[in-house]
Amino acid sequence: MVRFIESYVVHTKGRHARAPFILAEWQKEEIIRPLYGTVAHDDQYDEWVRQYRIAWLEMARKNGKSEILSALALYHLIADHEESAEVYSVAADRDQASLVYNTAKRMVELSPQLAKRIEIIDSKKRLVYAKTNSFYQVLPGDAAGALGTNPSAVLFDEVLTQRDRHLWDSLRQGFGTRKEPLLIAATTAAYTTAQFALAEHEYGEMLMKTPSKDPARFVFMRNVARDWDWTDEGEPPSDKNPKGTGWYYANPALGDFLNINNLRAEAKEAAEKPSAQNSFRVFRLNQWVSQAERWLDMAVWDANGTDTFSRADLHGRECVAGLDLASTQDFTAWCLVFPGSPHDPESDGFTVVPHFFVPRHAIEARTNIRDRMEEWERSGFLTVTEGRVTDYDAIADWVTRDAEEFRIRLLGYDPWNATHLISQLEDRGQQTVKVPQTAPRLNDPCKALESALSERRLWHSGNPVLRWMADNVELEITGDGLMKPSKRKSGEKIDGIAALITALFCAQVPIESVPEVTFIPFDDVDEVDRDGHPADSLDAFLEEWQSDGVKWTDEDDEEFRRFRDAEAFYANRFRRGP
Repeated sequence: MVRFIESYVVHTKGRHARAPFILAEWQKEEIIRPLYGTVAHDDQYDEWVRQYRIAWLEMARKNGKSEILSALALYHLIADHEESAEVYSVAADRDQASLVYNTAKRMVELSPQLAKRIEIIDSKKRLVYAKTNSFYQVLPGDAAGALGTNPSAVLFDEVLTQRDRHLWDSLRQGFGTRKEPLLIAATTAAYTTAQFALAEHEYGEMLMKTPSKDPARFVFMRNVARDWDWTDEGEPPSDKNPKGTGWYYANPALGDFLNINNLRAEAKEAAEKPSAQNSFRVFRLNQWVSQAERWLDMAVWDANGTDTFSRADLHGRECVAGLDLASTQDFTAWCLVFPGSPHDPESDGFTVVPHFFVPRHAIEARTNIRDRMEEWERSGFLTVTEGRVTDYDAIADWVTRDAEEFRIRLLGYDPWNATHLISQLEDRGQQTVKVPQTAPRLNDPCKALESALSERRLWHSGNPVLRWMADNVELEITGDGLMKPSKRKSGEKIDGIAALITALFCAQVPIESVPEVTFIPFDDVDEVDRDGHPADSLDAFLEEWQSDGVKWTDEDDEEFRRFRDAEAFYANRFRRGP
């Protein structure tokens, strides 16, 4: 195997492209030689065969995992002495599985020895070795796609993305007629929500201590201990520690083709962002991390709230909004997000203006924080409606007043329990967008919030209700690292943060064209003239407007009639008082 890779396979990327694939010492001595060189006697065949049927390779990202898998795929295709070999790449989806195939295909294209032996059928994601009637192909990422296969080797990439074990079992059960079948599973550590991968990881940990319990499974894992200080780089391999410590232990390629400066830059960012810290620990230190860990650093949060401002500072500015409706007896959060700082709409970052609603009965029932909620009510941060249930009319009126004071471009809402209120707001002219509270939808807004906080460009003026909720937030993170706030995991209310993230989602929604709007100030109008027209302001506006050359004299002109009707509307409105 070593001789095949180093003689026929070449690198495909960067400065080493087209150069022979010379295996690193750790690749040879810790993976290739023990995996392919350990044999056991098979009584049925009465000969010595490879001992291992499954290989579990777990290492941090960017340590050459895909390249190793691609090289192994080519070996099993043409050099494993298997007639009619069937080699498959699988993953959670076809695109992920194609990553190993694409690298193997490029290895063939760049190697003259392989190129003249292997046919590439790219439309089918297939490599063919006609001499032994063998092929290597990408399989769809589902169990149904594996039915009817007779694999001799399977390259199972990023097991962390598998929801369950169905595809795994389907492929293993296809091994029946092969003498030396091998399933090679390669993955990085994941969040503990990746239940199938976690179970296989824990099984591998057990086998590292007692290999005799499953002699057909090979395990290679490099995980930094949970109690290791993640900021400690550790030491490179030495006589005392042949595998190194800390970062070097989880990243055996560090100092070879993996640059430590990249890890240092990520660690610096992780020091400011708790979720980036989790990602660093998972994908760089290969640690399995629970999602139930604090997300927002409150010292960083507070540093973003020192610049106080008022609603008047934002009057007339464009913004987006997020609405998180409670059950009928709890908090409802309404959050406006303005591009820029409180005093400069062109600057980077966001200015946040939240408000909260709760029924009176909810305060009476919350004995643990009743005093705090009553103080929030007195300070104007919380509107308490009378009765036992949420007063949606009061919320609709508040939103409508905000729409008159600010230019709300888009209102995002969690569709749960929102149909009636959203219908009211849409009838009043508000443009809305449904934002399901799923990790794929909320991942980018969550990252935008983290970045704004770490760079000190999220202005929230120290709103105490929003701060309390920020301190409660815990993340729910999918196996492949997508995040969203978890109301189920968080110990207390997080509705304000949910509304803020929903608004940040709206901030990313493009609007094709922005209408030009002219505001006519009528604040000083307190009487109408004898013809029923608002005095002074409207006349002055019309005089200035018509001086630009816009005049109508034809009573039959449709646009003139529309304007005349609008004029009459304002006259009637001001008869009733400003």
